[in-house]
Amino acid sequence: MSVTTLKNYALGEWKEGEGELVSIPSAVTGETVAKTGSGGLDFKAMTDYARDVGGPNLRKMTFMERAVMVKALGLAVMERKEDLYALNAHTGATRKDGWIDIEGGAGTFLGIASKAKRELPDDTIILDGPVEQISKNGTFMAQHVYTSKRGVAVLIDAFNFPVWGMMEKLAPALIAGMPAIVKPATATAYLTEAAFRILIETRLLPEGAVQLIVGSTGDLFDHLGGQDVVSFTGSATTAAKLKAHPTIIRESVKFVGEQDSLNACMLGPDATPDSPEFDLFVKEVAREMTVKAGQKCTAIRRALVPAAMMDAAEKAVAERLAKTTLGDPSREDVRMGALVSQSQRDDVREKVAVLAGEATIVFGDPASAAVIGDNAQQGAFVSPILLRCDKPWEANAIHDVEAFGPVSTLMPYDDFNDAIALCNRGGGSLVMSLFSHDPLVAREVVAGSGAFHGRIAIINRDSAKESTGHGSPLPMLVHGGPGRAGGGEELGGVRGVKHYMQRTAIQGSPDILSGVTNSWVNGAATQSDAPHPFRFKFHELAIGKTIETKTRTITLQDIEHFAEFTGDTFYAHMDEKAAAANPFFPGRVAHGYLILSFAAGLFVDPAPGPVLANYGLDDLRFLTPVSPGDTIKVRLTARSKKKRNDDYGEVRWDVLVTNQNDEAVATYTLLTMNAI
Repeated sequence: MSVTTLKNYALGEWKEGEGELVSIPSAVTGETVAKTGSGGLDFKAMTDYARDVGGPNLRKMTFMERAVMVKALGLAVMERKEDLYALNAHTGATRKDGWIDIEGGAGTFLGIASKAKRELPDDTIILDGPVEQISKNGTFMAQHVYTSKRGVAVLIDAFNFPVWGMMEKLAPALIAGMPAIVKPATATAYLTEAAFRILIETRLLPEGAVQLIVGSTGDLFDHLGGQDVVSFTGSATTAAKLKAHPTIIRESVKFVGEQDSLNACMLGPDATPDSPEFDLFVKEVAREMTVKAGQKCTAIRRALVPAAMMDAAEKAVAERLAKTTLGDPSREDVRMGALVSQSQRDDVREKVAVLAGEATIVFGDPASAAVIGDNAQQGAFVSPILLRCDKPWEANAIHDVEAFGPVSTLMPYDDFNDAIALCNRGGGSLVMSLFSHDPLVAREVVAGSGAFHGRIAIINRDSAKESTGHGSPLPMLVHGGPGRAGGGEELGGVRGVKHYMQRTAIQGSPDILSGVTNSWVNGAATQSDAPHPFRFKFHELAIGKTIETKTRTITLQDIEHFAEFTGDTFYAHMDEKAAAANPFFPGRVAHGYLILSFAAGLFVDPAPGPVLANYGLDDLRFLTPVSPGDTIKVRLTARSKKKRNDDYGEVRWDVLVTNQNDEAVATYTLLTMNAI
């Protein structure tokens, strides 16, 4: 077996570590796969380079441009995924396990990029919530905004997902405009380094945007400050050490922790041994024990069932585990691979011994396992271990000690409140799952356990076919949890992007806020001179371009014709006596959608031009009823713009409909697509 010497990527160059290198063994054969080290790196220079070169280069780009870049990087990994699969088996993972890591990592880049393109502005500032009017006359207002932090994101990953772990942190950091230093776990650093090389070789990343450390971090933390972010995935013990670093405390460095947790899976009280939910529960417990050999921060560690079904559940899970073939993960007949290293196997055995002091091993043997593959006999293999604890409230270790491998404990609950309390006894987790067909049971679980879990997966016969399962973090959903799980959050679409940004409240006049945000604010200056706003192409249209229309009087005949034509004969429009009895109306009133239709007739410029389509309304509110004889007019103002592609962009228009008394009748945001 050839041995690769891994290299760091620092200050824009690949650099081999100096001094004695660390050997990384294959999880399957025990032979050395790679050597690595970070000796000789100047960690202060790396942080300075990220802040002084990488940060400014990324901040020159808009969110849209960064998202396009991240998408292209994800596609590049997909195109060269076989290069990564060639290394995957050495981590102990089957190809199916590797799919979660490799293609899941690339998919996370694509997913977060897609969310960012849809939801973030083509700008470098994100608006957070509506404008707040502080003063009586509206001359002093406030707007919350997010801007890119001016530091470096230090991304520290665990050994179990060497590709996905890097990419799920890197995507939001890059889109946020923050340069990153990636630090993979040594045990699988060869796979991270290979994926990182793909990113560099695309030449899509601006200089200084990313760096890589494949050995010790040395004095890196000594050079961090208040503009930096540390995002960590791993054990609670390591997280505690890092959070206690003097610099992290002194400089208030933001620390995003995602820690291993004792995740629970509950079979609902409505289930029976012959229900679909029972079978789904059994399948999921066994699957989560064996995928990645149980080396997942989201794996099921505690499986709860109604006390009357303990024997049936034990039998069913054990029978399913018995079908699991263990061995060389490169073989097609193998369903579970090895732990990442011999030391990890030893740790699992030690933790199982602790758990066995409070529970009984009912399947598997931590000391031996039947292994398929002649070259795998020296690997870090351990069989799936199912334990049973009949008195969970008299035990502590099963709720406090995690064996990070194919290990789970089955336990009973007496009633629904008991089940919720046992789930919460884990002290906070990344995820819990519930197998129930009863919506009321689901509601009670969410109300009772939501505060203790970052995600709750509720699975039953209706959703199972399309469910992503208990243990799958998704790009659009938050990944993290309270308490033991670390108290941090990752992913969650653009929520993850904002972890690498600073929220600030901006105060000033409407004109100032409009200038800062590139979004027109009510009360700011407008441009109402000819031509009509719909005559301008996307790049020609100025924010604040306005038209104030002529008026139109709404008659009783208009209301009755609209009712007959549309079929909307609601009493408030057609019955004077009934309408007058309604506390909201003075008598018969115009349909809200009639008002919208007439408003469009007032502001639309009908001739062909740059406006390609009206594709929606947002934030519609009807504020003052319109009676027969009332007169309306419209103010249409270009609020903000977002380029979609080379052919067209989105324009958001502020629409205000008023009556003859200058009272607001309706407000909404009109969305159009305008030609570039």
